[in-house]
Amino acid sequence: MSKRKSKDNSFSLSECIAKVHLILRARFCHHLPGKLFGVEAQYKNLMDLLKQTAVYGESNSVLIVGPRGAGKTMLLKSVLKELMEMKQVKENLLQVHLNGLLQTDDKIALKEVTRQLQLENVVGDKVFGSFAENLAFLLEALRKGNRSSSRPVLFILDEFDLFAHHRNQTLLYNLLDVAQSAQTPVAVVGLTCRLDVLELLEKRVKSRFSHRQIHLLNTFGFEQYVEIFQQQLSLPEEFPDGRFAQQWNQNIQSLCKDKTVKDILQKHFNSSKDFRSLHLLLMLALSQVTVSNPNIRSTDLLAASRLCTTDSKANVLHGLSVLEFCLIIAMKHLNSIYEGEPFNFEMVYNEFQKFIQRTHSMHNLEKPVVLKDHDKYFFSISQLKPPW
Repeated sequence: MSKRKSKDNSFSLSECIAKVHLILRARFCHHLPGKLFGVEAQYKNLMDLLKQTAVYGESNSVLIVGPRGAGKTMLLKSVLKELMEMKQVKENLLQVHLNGLLQTDDKIALKEVTRQLQLENVVGDKVFGSFAENLAFLLEALRKGNRSSSRPVLFILDEFDLFAHHRNQTLLYNLLDVAQSAQTPVAVVGLTCRLDVLELLEKRVKSRFSHRQIHLLNTFGFEQYVEIFQQQLSLPEEFPDGRFAQQWNQNIQSLCKDKTVKDILQKHFNSSKDFRSLHLLLMLALSQVTVSNPNIRSTDLLAASRLCTTDSKANVLHGLSVLEFCLIIAMKHLNSIYEGEPFNFEMVYNEFQKFIQRTHSMHNLEKPVVLKDHDKYFFSISQLKPPW
């Protein structure tokens, strides 16, 4: 191919490969929406709920519950993608994304809500007495301007169960209270993998929750799993170089018919049907795509499958000497005793000497020799379990 873009919008091979990596990696890492299988009812249910808030101004709350990798985020993104294509929704709906792993207390969560609603200038240095007053002020600020009523706000709480550990569950209480009071059109969508999440909520919080739950379980069969595999690896129609995209997609179709590839997918399907494990497999196979190897081959998928099933701890231990094994065991033992507190080389060496005295199976080595190996393998202790 020519290194320059020609009149038929063709790109150099290296440019096409770079674009393929960019598109597919984003798809695998961010769980971008595609064709969904076996969740049509859940999709319609969630769409109806969010449309009530975004279009008709009715407040709602709902939990999306399912194991990790079941497609909760993908379902939500698919619904939002279709919803945001409506002009009325695109112009009015505000979205606030919170994560229980990041917003670990209500103060951090409130700052993030302020930032995502772009109300930093409105808030300024104002200080209020309670979280409820702060939240009420933010929602009231949305009424400013030419609009007579507040714009609908969608609060998405990922790792919903972790917000239950906040002090007095203030964030959940106030969000659900606003949703129930109907003063501002608010939708609260929680994503969690805990089936018992409602048992974690306080009575006052539980009483304000709608108790709507959407459960996701991967109920699709192997044929649909192969379709998902093909869909996740296929390039979109808007790919800059149409000829390259056509060749790439034809190669993916042929892979789906290859017996070796089907055996690999059957193995993964039997062990785990979640999207995360599939994305990991595809990401490892994609890493083999280069200018010299511009297509994914069955051998690439086979190598990726072996990497997925390889024990990483065994790889760390591979090739270590007896001394190195002893030092790692000594460090891990100390790490267990002191529960993560720091320790120094002298303590490791003393533990090593005790081990020598108990076993009598190896020669006592001088301290400089032990120190050299200690520095080399100190990083490995957090990955191993002690043998006692």
